[in-house]
Amino acid sequence: MELNLTGKTALVCGSTQGIGKATAIELAKMGANLVLIARNETTLKDTIAQLSHSSHQKHRFLVADFTYPNELKEVITNFVNEGNKIHILVNNSGGPKGGAIKDAAPEEFLAAFNQHLICNHILVQAIYPTMIDEGYGRIINVISTSVKQPLPNLGVSNTIRGAVANWSKTLATELGQYGITVNNVLPGATNTARLQSIAKIKADQYGETIEDVFLEMGSESPMKRIAQPEEIAAAIAFLSSPAASYINGINVPVDGGRTKSL
Repeated sequence: MELNLTGKTALVCGSTQGIGKATAIELAKMGANLVLIARNETTLKDTIAQLSHSSHQKHRFLVADFTYPNELKEVITNFVNEGNKIHILVNNSGGPKGGAIKDAAPEEFLAAFNQHLICNHILVQAIYPTMIDEGYGRIINVISTSVKQPLPNLGVSNTIRGAVANWSKTLATELGQYGITVNNVLPGATNTARLQSIAKIKADQYGETIEDVFLEMGSESPMKRIAQPEEIAAAIAFLSSPAASYINGINVPVDGGRTKSL
């Protein structure tokens, strides 16, 4: 099974923490050149320093804030116009704040739509022609199990994640003819800064510790624990590899079996 990514270049979004950072580290171990993109230059430099160079890779970073799609478009357009090639794109961005959908302001939907679907689309439009030229393309979108089973108290997120999943499926049918695969990884509860923030809110509300909340979240999975970012990254890394060449247009829950639907 061919998992080696030597000679390939991967652009990983949100790559300075959590799932994005774990993914960047894993892809570098597989031999890929990494282009990290996030909004904080200091943490980007810190992450670059942690990546493997075992295959003599060249790792770089781009600074962009996904709350400003036009800024992202300028950054990625300039990067591609300089002759840079991307073979693997990992779309990954922090989710919208929690809350009941009945209480969500219309502006919250628009902001989340821009940050997730529009920014994903900007990156794909800029990059997929080079994937066609290079004869290799992998687009992996990190979404949520909510595309199969909406999650309580995440109304805006449930809505936008579903839109991204349908965008991705449509894209897969259009790009498959060029050997470009488009797939979604759906993390369950994962030990990231976002989940810690959600857990703290709940812990403060009910007079519990964050550890107590994590245990409760983990109990919802047959595995009886939450995931670590590296476990999500492993699924992303496989879908990025040559071995996944005929896997296209699917949703892959990585949630320990928590999602009840097939």
